[in-house]
Amino acid sequence: MTKTRIAGLVVIWCASCFASNVSLADQAGDEAAIRKNAEAYVEAYNKRDAKAVAEMWSPDAVYMDPGTDEAAIGREEIEKLFATTLANLGEGKLEVSVESVRFISTNVAIENGTVRILRPNAEPDETYYSAVNVRRDGKWLLDRVSEESPPAQAPSPSEHLKELDWMIGSWIDQDEEATIQTDCEWTKNQNYMTRSFAVVVDGQVEMAGMQMIGWDPIAKQIRSWVFDSDGGFAEGKWTHKGDRWLIKQTATLPDGRKSSAVNIIKRINDNSFTWQSIQREVAGDLLPNVDEVLVVRKPAQ
Repeated sequence: MTKTRIAGLVVIWCASCFASNVSLADQAGDEAAIRKNAEAYVEAYNKRDAKAVAEMWSPDAVYMDPGTDEAAIGREEIEKLFATTLANLGEGKLEVSVESVRFISTNVAIENGTVRILRPNAEPDETYYSAVNVRRDGKWLLDRVSEESPPAQAPSPSEHLKELDWMIGSWIDQDEEATIQTDCEWTKNQNYMTRSFAVVVDGQVEMAGMQMIGWDPIAKQIRSWVFDSDGGFAEGKWTHKGDRWLIKQTATLPDGRKSSAVNIIKRINDNSFTWQSIQREVAGDLLPNVDEVLVVRKPAQ
């Protein structure tokens, strides 16, 4: 490459740097002007001045009414639309949060943010907006604005577990041979439930374990995981049918054999439920069902 060619490239590069610096400086001022317009827009809106609001739009602007999805075209239609809107606003107040301003060219900028209508003793109406601002005769004006409601928030895992809230507490299941105590409680934020259990025979703990119960957002189903002191572990899928919960459980025994069962929990009242295990298999061999047993809430100390 010749020295002349290199020198030319350097000149072009330096010139582009200078132009970029000027552009950035100009954009900072333009962004400040657009943000100031948003403040003036809020002031005119809250004064119920439809004419002042309309004057902040370009002559051929288009506004999509989020309530009706109809387009108001031009300042005259926009003024009429806002005159009706402001007359029906009551005690509502507009609040606008400008989140970003992005320049497409020296005369076009995209403004994004959040609009809220605040009313006494009521939740605010909130929408996201996208506005196209154009420069006309040295002044920034709104040219296109569209609004959309924020996406509905998905229920938290705890919402899906509320049907099992009655299980929280300590429970006793006993017969002549053994006593089983289960203690159920919420984890932090109530997104999981834990059930610790202990099987006591002749005053000695023969086996203990822990069950975690949570919501699977992919399968859209309550699931559980059990780990016992013998080294076994299991996974269950919960289905609610009428007054019963069916837990289809698959397990790995300490010796590596596979087992499965369907456990049934039937709530009687706040202080008692029944438990039963059917369709039991170990390593492909069928086992007898476990008869329904009564589990009662442990009396408060």
